[in-house]
Amino acid sequence: METFESLVRAEFAPKSTYLNTASNGLLPARTVAALQEAALLRAEGRPLTSLYEDVEASRAAYARLAGVPVTRVAAGASVAAHTGLIAASLPAGAEVLTAEDDFTSVLNPFHIRGDLKVRAVPLERIAEAVRPGTALVAVSAAQSADGRIADLPALREAARTHGARTYVDFSQSAGWLPMDADAHDYSAAVSFKWLLGPHGAAFLVVPEDFGGLTPVLSGWVAGEVPSDSCYGPVAELAHSARRFDLSHALFTYAGLRRSLDLIEELGVAAVQAHDLALADRFRAGLAALGHEPVPAPGSAIVSVPGLGARQPELSRAGIEVSDRAGNLRAAFHLFNTTADVDRLLDVLSG
Repeated sequence: METFESLVRAEFAPKSTYLNTASNGLLPARTVAALQEAALLRAEGRPLTSLYEDVEASRAAYARLAGVPVTRVAAGASVAAHTGLIAASLPAGAEVLTAEDDFTSVLNPFHIRGDLKVRAVPLERIAEAVRPGTALVAVSAAQSADGRIADLPALREAARTHGARTYVDFSQSAGWLPMDADAHDYSAAVSFKWLLGPHGAAFLVVPEDFGGLTPVLSGWVAGEVPSDSCYGPVAELAHSARRFDLSHALFTYAGLRRSLDLIEELGVAAVQAHDLALADRFRAGLAALGHEPVPAPGSAIVSVPGLGARQPELSRAGIEVSDRAGNLRAAFHLFNTTADVDRLLDVLSG
């Protein structure tokens, strides 16, 4: 009988102490094999039908992880593009509430409009900062810089009270923290971090009624029958969120399908328990060394002020972490072990 440990060890064999999933997740062996097969399909001139099937299988798997019907999931290329779609739907003068220093892809399209009122507050105050006249609240579920987790239930309640929509970026949490995308109007996530997929894919969840979005980026894949939508204007947009699809990076989805299969096989709850146990072990070890990380309880991301400058040294020692604004950021995921945590602590103690 396969266990969490046996499944993971069959898929990953990192050559370093890799603690940088908040930047890029490792690819499982099954994903690498699928990418190689996809490349061979192109190289050998065989039909690509199976690659289009991978897109739809990936969309369905993400819908299950997000807890929404597949008809609400669009497949695109980046969170920034999805944010831009939402920004384009807002009327001039609309107020958008954001968290200070959130990831740029969640913020910049609102700023670039130039005619929106974008207001930023500390993450811990975002729910209380929703007010009458707030049109949209945009926030990451887990902060990229330091792993702090937004109080999404409180935010959703405040938004409902004041008639605001919510937009949540799950890029730093999808795969280890349970999602409840149905509780929000819009949400997005990239594929290449905690979902362990290749670069080039990002999902957008929209309301059943599409939430007032206009598919301004739509091409032939956004048609109800894509094969009938290749020439001239699309006569009939897809009746589902697929109307917001961007042309698919087929190789990416060939690999992503297998990565999402693995996440589902392991179960997000089991991945969360594993990741948080390692993060808590690291926090305890930091305390013993006299270091205090940024408070982020319940997060798989740990950020340590003042230690970011040691990132090059750690990389030379075969330990991959990030330097974010002077903070050392370590991110713990399913392929990590207690030995990885202890090795990082050992080097930091030197």
